Amino acid sequence: MSDASWPDLAGRIVGKVHHLPIRVYYEDTDFTGIVYHDNYLKFAERGRTDFLRVAGVHHSELQEADPPLAFAVHKMEIEFLSPARIDDELLVETRYVAARGARFDIEQVILRDGQPIWRAMVRAACIDGAGRPKRMPVSIINAIGAYVSEPSQSR
Repeated sequence: MSDASWPDLAGRIVGKVHHLPIRVYYEDTDFTGIVYHDNYLKFAERGRTDFLRVAGVHHSELQEADPPLAFAVHKMEIEFLSPARIDDELLVETRYVAARGARFDIEQVILRDGQPIWRAMVRAACIDGAGRPKRMPVSIINAIGAYVSEPSQSR
């Protein structure tokens, strides 16, 4: 199945913010029925990856580039505001607030019923196959640059 056969599979960009719906499954929870803390990181990773996908930047193409490129999280500041539970419908919002040189600054919020339950500020870097920072190609800067916006007021 390709993105063309199910266009919303990777979420959608509304204005300059990517929206990715997530449902909480049993596998996402701990023995108390709430989302295990590391799964929020997985939800956020999906949001960042699918934002790039919708913007036209695909990880598989980066790996095949010469030199091969990848993105790595350098720093993350996280706030856990309220727990999510099994069967909750969540929305991962991803906003790129800077893209220059080898780095991105990304604001992410996970919402339940329109209310933030988790927040993160992420600094990611473009790296080469040896793990060294590498200036992003112009094509990536252009693809992401169209969506760079100011941080939300909720921070």
